[in-house]
Amino acid sequence: MTDHEFPAFWPDGARLLILGSFPSVKSRETGFYYGHPQNRFWRVLAAVYGESLPETVDEKKSLLIRRKIALWDSVERCEIVGSSDSSIRMAVPADISGRLAGSDVGRIILNGRTAEKYFYRFNKDVSAEVVSLPSTSPANAAWSLERLTAAWKKELL
Repeated sequence: MTDHEFPAFWPDGARLLILGSFPSVKSRETGFYYGHPQNRFWRVLAAVYGESLPETVDEKKSLLIRRKIALWDSVERCEIVGSSDSSIRMAVPADISGRLAGSDVGRIILNGRTAEKYFYRFNKDVSAEVVSLPSTSPANAAWSLERLTAAWKKELL
């Protein structure tokens, strides 16, 4: 079993939670979300909010704090081959409902189909609004950066 290895990023006053599936090998190496340089997550967020592309973990955290965004994943522990979402087996859910209790989060964005699959499998009683968006992963080659940014912008602004 592979553990998530780093905690949810949940700044004070977060109003939006973006959930992925499980961290990639590169994210586990860097100790923060969307650590693979080919993942378009940070480029999409920077474009949506009209900000400079954050390069360091501190810059990424700063952007999230300014925008009141929490980041986490639907799966806390699993068997996984490399970074392949399709290889996830024996998924142990993150306690999303427990973490939402008493928070200011009113909206959850699911980053891709695997995040969506595991979120709905394990979370039946979440009161926040939930929106599924196309994955920012480079494996989602059918979506260009421009198309991803447009789809995300509709839901984030």
